[in-house]
Amino acid sequence: MPKVITIDPGRNKCGLVLAEISQKKVYEAIILKSEFLENYVRNLTNAEDIFQIIIGNGTSSKDIKEKLYFFKKEIITFEEKNTTFRAKARYFELFPISGIKFLIPREIFILNKNLDAISALIILEDYCKIKFTLNKNMDFKTWLK
Repeated sequence: MPKVITIDPGRNKCGLVLAEISQKKVYEAIILKSEFLENYVRNLTNAEDIFQIIIGNGTSSKDIKEKLYFFKKEIITFEEKNTTFRAKARYFELFPISGIKFLIPREIFILNKNLDAISALIILEDYCKIKFTLNKNMDFKTWLK
């Protein structure tokens, strides 16, 4: 099945989601340094049937779009306003708090989390107007070094 890549761009790091729209499934969600984005996307497009890339229109989106010149299919720039703020709420939808942790303020659980991958997921969900599910238990704060 063809898949889509969604990117939440940033100067230093980017969130990236690989998903399949008809199944509403996220197969990969990572955060990587911006300098590694081009090679990572190139490898993904060689390994997967990618039909489209969606890039949030925020910080450095123009630069990132230029770096993905090799992708000969559709690249879309899409509104990403407030995705980082909304990512905090979406985090708890994806990873609900249970048990005794429920008594602790929610903000404690996301203090040191990087939410860029969840922001990329929100960009995708806004673009498609549907909610996606995770293919497996994912860690949305993975870093490529």
